[in-house]
Amino acid sequence: MNLFPELEKRYTAEQYSAREAQRLAEFIAFGPAVFQATRLMVKFGILDALRDSSDGLTQEELKEKLPELSAYAIKVLLEASLSIGTVLVDPATDKFRISKVGWFLLTDPATKVNLDFNNDVNYEGFFRLEETFREGKPEGLKHFGDWSTVYEGLSQLPEDAKKSWFAFDHFYSDTSFDDALRIIFSSPVKNLLDVGGNTGRWALKCVEYDPKVEVTIMDLPQQIEMMYQNVAGKTGAKRIHGYGGNLLDPATVMPSSPKFDVIWMSQFLDCFSEAEILSILKRAASIMTPDTRLCIMELLWDRQRFEPAAMCLTLTSLYFAAIANGNSKMYHSGDFLHLVDEAGLKIETIYDGIGQGHNILVCKKK
Repeated sequence: MNLFPELEKRYTAEQYSAREAQRLAEFIAFGPAVFQATRLMVKFGILDALRDSSDGLTQEELKEKLPELSAYAIKVLLEASLSIGTVLVDPATDKFRISKVGWFLLTDPATKVNLDFNNDVNYEGFFRLEETFREGKPEGLKHFGDWSTVYEGLSQLPEDAKKSWFAFDHFYSDTSFDDALRIIFSSPVKNLLDVGGNTGRWALKCVEYDPKVEVTIMDLPQQIEMMYQNVAGKTGAKRIHGYGGNLLDPATVMPSSPKFDVIWMSQFLDCFSEAEILSILKRAASIMTPDTRLCIMELLWDRQRFEPAAMCLTLTSLYFAAIANGNSKMYHSGDFLHLVDEAGLKIETIYDGIGQGHNILVCKKK
């Protein structure tokens, strides 16, 4: 298994002493409690209050700043947070202060997005992860509704879940847009097919970046409806077109007219199993000319510069299992290399380190 240097160093050799390993094992065993206690430290404003204090706060001082919380709640959460590692205490003064871990929880946008996403979208559904793996279906999705995939029910999710889902999706895509636009439009693009274009955020960026490009978004019919509502009245909206279709159905074809200079798939193929990806890539190849570029933007876990990013991605695969569709994941680059080749395509270039950690595979017909 090929890994970037930091991942190889961490994933191929033991990192912990016996005592450290035992502590981590217990930390995992209490994982649900760790998560919820930490979420409430953020939600209740306890970490904010500690961060904003010059030399820390005692439990009594925190109670004065947060009168809506009981002394009991503050005491229990602070003591748990000492073990979790989000706060520290001065034994001479009994004052608590925020730790580096707590600081990242408050200030790192990726951590905030991930925390909300896991609480509002995943947490209760993860209880059915075992059923998911046994049945091959997203059993955790039943928490929200009777759909075969989460994408069918996005517009009907509870408001908190919908907000956190789109915040998660947009955060990871939006940070990559500027770099991606420069790559895609480094060659002339008259017509671009955005497969899985969702609410049209990328399409809007394209028509703003290039005043002549025409963008066709292919997605589920209900997503196309949401897309038109989202782009209405915005710059270049008249150059954004919709094409409804369910690519899970092998009979669904991609539009072949006009001839597309670029077929764009951003955070799209990770929504499918390998067999489904192969089917989609073959259908893309069937409408490509020798000059068409198929550009796949994904977060490939093995090509991440830093290990925390790889950890987030491999654990996000559990969301795809329990909630999204029951058969997809965040992929290793080797999976895509194999599938692209089998679809009759070749990879010309791989761009790494795009935005929050995206990778862009530029493919042409063999």
